[in-house]
Amino acid sequence: MSQQIKIEITKQPKQKPDSNSLGFGKYFTDHMFIMDYSPEKGWHDARIIPYGPLSLDPSTMILHYGQAIFEGLKAYKTADGRILLFRPDKNVARMNVSNDRLCIPSVDPEFCIEAIKELVKIDKDWIPEAPGTSLYVRPFIIATDPHLGVHPSKTYKFIIILSPSGAYYPGGIKPVKIYVESEYVRAVKGGMGFAKTMGNYAASLKAQAVAETKGYVQVLWLDGVEKKYIEEVGSMNVFFKVNGEVLTPSLQGSILPGITRDSVIQVLKSWGMKVTERRITIKELYDAHAAGTLEEAFGTGTAAVISPMGELNWAGKKIIINNNNIGETSQKLYDTITGIQLGKIEDKLGWTVEVK
Repeated sequence: MSQQIKIEITKQPKQKPDSNSLGFGKYFTDHMFIMDYSPEKGWHDARIIPYGPLSLDPSTMILHYGQAIFEGLKAYKTADGRILLFRPDKNVARMNVSNDRLCIPSVDPEFCIEAIKELVKIDKDWIPEAPGTSLYVRPFIIATDPHLGVHPSKTYKFIIILSPSGAYYPGGIKPVKIYVESEYVRAVKGGMGFAKTMGNYAASLKAQAVAETKGYVQVLWLDGVEKKYIEEVGSMNVFFKVNGEVLTPSLQGSILPGITRDSVIQVLKSWGMKVTERRITIKELYDAHAAGTLEEAFGTGTAAVISPMGELNWAGKKIIINNNNIGETSQKLYDTITGIQLGKIEDKLGWTVEVK
C-alpha cells in the first residue's frame, strides 16, 4: 500500500487535562486518523483530521450486526524525551487475524504502523510524563454499508484515536480480587474468543456487573463447554506460579493471544524459568493452594502490564494468594517490561519502535 496521508491540523486545540488525574479513556487528543475501504478502491483516502464525531446512517451495519475489530497499544515518553511504541507489529498482526475472522479486509502492516507513528507525532504534546502514565492508542475498523441484511459489509472505516492514560496503579501495585464465573460463557473454540472484536466484550458485561456487586473487580472465565478449564480474566491473560513453575492456559481458539502474554513468556524463559502453556483446571489451582504450592497468580495486559491476584472466589470458596501481596516474580516482570517500554532498561529483544 503506497499512499500518502493527508494532514489537516486543528485550528482549535483542546486544553490538555492534568496528568495526575487522567484515569483511562476519558480524554482524547486533537486529531484522529481515518481511512476508507471500498471494493473498487481498496483502502484509500488516508487522512489525519481534527478529532470529532462520525456521521453514520441509522442503517449502518456496525450498529446492527457488530462487524468490527479493535486493538490497543501505548506510546511512552522516555526520560531523555524519546517516544517509544511497544511491539506495534504484534498488534497489527493480531488486527489482521481479527479482520479475517470478521470478514474485514486486511490492512497493510507497514502502512498501519506508519499511520500510528504519524498520528502520535502530531499529538506528541499529549503524551503525559507523570510516573506510570502513557498515551493509549486505539485503532479500530467498523462496517459502514447502510444496509439491513446479515452479510459482510462491502465498505469500512479504519480509525485511530489517542487518549492520554493515567497510572494504572497510582498508589503502587495492589493485588486484585477475582470472581470465578461459573454460569455465563464468554467464548468457545470455533467462536470469536481469539479475535479482538466488540462482541466479546459485550458478552462479558453481565458477569462483570454481577461480580462487582459481590465486591470483585474482575471475572475469571472458565471454558464454555465443561466450565472447569481456566481461560482468561476480563481484559487480561492469566499466569500461575506453582511450585516454581509458571503455568498459563494454552491458546485453544477461545483465548485472546495477548502481546503482553507473549512478552511475559519470553522474559520468563530468558531468566531460565520453566514456563508451561497447557489446559489448567480451576480445581487443580485450588488443590495447589491447599497443598501450599500456589505461589503467585497474575494477569497480563496492555493497561496494567502485570496485575497480581490476591483472592479468588470459586462457587463461594475463597482462597488468598501469597497473603494478598504481590509476588517476587510478578514485581520483577512489571519492573522489567515497563522498564523496556520507558527506555530505562536495554531493549535486547528489539521490542520498542521509536517515533521520530
